[in-house]
Amino acid sequence: MALLNFRKPDPRGMAGPDPKVVALMQGYSIEVMPRTARKIDDFRALLPAGTRVYVAHIEGTPIDEMIDTARRLTDDGFCAMPHIVARNIPSRAALAEWISRYRNEAGVRQALLLAGGAKVPHGPFDSSLQMMETGLFDKAGFDRLHVAGHPEGNRDIDPDGGHANVEAALRWKQAFSERSDAEMAIVTQFVFEAQPIIDWADAIRAAGIHMPVHVGLAGPAKLQTLIKYAIACGVGPSLSVLQKRAMDVTKLLLPYEPADVASALAAHKAAHPDSNIALVHMFPLGGIGPAADWALDNSGAEAQARMKGGVA
Repeated sequence: MALLNFRKPDPRGMAGPDPKVVALMQGYSIEVMPRTARKIDDFRALLPAGTRVYVAHIEGTPIDEMIDTARRLTDDGFCAMPHIVARNIPSRAALAEWISRYRNEAGVRQALLLAGGAKVPHGPFDSSLQMMETGLFDKAGFDRLHVAGHPEGNRDIDPDGGHANVEAALRWKQAFSERSDAEMAIVTQFVFEAQPIIDWADAIRAAGIHMPVHVGLAGPAKLQTLIKYAIACGVGPSLSVLQKRAMDVTKLLLPYEPADVASALAAHKAAHPDSNIALVHMFPLGGIGPAADWALDNSGAEAQARMKGGVA
C-alpha cells in the first residue's frame, strides 16, 4: 500500500509552473543515502516512475547497504545509480566485486564515479579516471557513467583555487567518452546562482568538452542547513547568495527554494537550445520529501502522471 502524498496548494494558483522550468525539469534526478532510504516507506509515493535515483556512498557505509538500497529502487521501477568513490575502495579486486554485485544483485547498469574527499586513499585509486581505465565497468555491461563537475572549482583538485587540473581531467573524460560505449554526463556540485553554471558550461564546451551537463540544485531547506552543507562541500562565490539572504530578517526564517536558479537556467536553455546544460539533479539537503515535492511541482502534468502510474 503506497503512502498518500498530500501537498500544499500551489501559491501560483491555476497558472502552474513556468513552461520553461517544466521543460528543464523533465527527466530530473535525485539522490538518497541508504540510512535515509530506510525511513521511506514507498519511494513510489514521492517520485515519478523511472526517475534516476543516485545512491550516495558515504564513507563507512557497508557495501551491503548500498546494494540493498539499489536493489530496492530497481525493484520499484527506478533507475538506481550508485556513487562509486575511488578513494574509499580498498583494492582493484574490491572494485570488481562491487561492480559485479551491483550488476547481478541489483540490476544496476550505471554509476556516478567520484574521487572522494578522503585525504589518504584506502587502496590503489585516488581518482575516477583510474577506475575508468580499469575497463571493469565496460566488462560488466555498464552503459552509463557520470562524473563530477565543479562550476566554482574544487580545492581538493586545484589547491590554488583555479580550474587547470579539473579541466584537464574533464578533457580526459571527454576523450574516454568518445571511445567508450557508455553514455556519459557531468553532474555538477550545487550552487546558488545560475550565471556561474552558465559561464562554466559555456567555457568547457568551448574547450571541446561536449558531455551533457546535469546541473545540481539544492532542494528546499532551512538557510542554516544550506550554509552548513555549502561550507562543508566547498561551494564557491555563490555562497554569498545565502549569506546575503541570512542578513535579510524577512527571509531568515523562510526555507530556501531553488526557484530563482531554476528560472534563470530555464530561460538560458530556452534561448540557447544548443547549450550543453541538459538536466537537473536535486540534492535533497533539507530532506528527500521536500526536494521531491518541489521537483514534481515544477515538472508539469507528465511527471505527476508518471508518479501516479508508479504508485501501487
